[in-house]
Amino acid sequence: MGRELQKKKRRSGRPAVRQSNTTKKILNPRGNSVIAKNWDKKETLAQNYRRLGLLARLKTPTGGTEKKLNSASADAVVATSKSDPFAITVTEKALLSEAKVERDAQGNIVRILGRKANPLNDPLNEIESSGEEDNGDDHEEWGGINDDGVGTTDVVKSLIEEAKNPAPPKVRYLSERETEWLERLVAKYGDDTRAMARDPKLNPMQQTAADIAKRLKKLRA
Repeated sequence: MGRELQKKKRRSGRPAVRQSNTTKKILNPRGNSVIAKNWDKKETLAQNYRRLGLLARLKTPTGGTEKKLNSASADAVVATSKSDPFAITVTEKALLSEAKVERDAQGNIVRILGRKANPLNDPLNEIESSGEEDNGDDHEEWGGINDDGVGTTDVVKSLIEEAKNPAPPKVRYLSERETEWLERLVAKYGDDTRAMARDPKLNPMQQTAADIAKRLKKLRA
């Protein structure tokens, strides 16, 4: 089937259409008025963005990458866990190899004696367990990220304020040709927008009745 289609294409007199992706969108780093005001033409894009407190591109992939631990690095993690209280030891080193168990009459294990409640020596586990027992209101509630602009440049503060107060939407006015087109429809059909929508000559773009009514309301306003 594929060969027959190729033969038909060769016999066709129409030239093959080839799409070229050579055109690229031209970036305008000074499109914003605040950035254009503080832009230095003698510096490069990266230098300007660094001075203004912005980023031209991400330095690392979003989400980060996970590093695989080999045997040497695993031993190093175990060694650092003794000095660092918040370091979590490797699972193979932390799990118990032997433990005493208590069995019932049928021989099933009921519980494990002498087992640690925190085999990985995770310090956060103790914090969570103590937090469940303490139901008081002594802890301060987290209020979210503070975006008051502290520690940022003046340009970043101006961009934050501009983002909080967006520009009002522009009012769209009817053009002269659109006004003439609506006047011809009104002269022929009056207020019957359904008849205007069904007219193939006066409505070649096949505008709906609701769209024509919306345009007429704007024209009369």
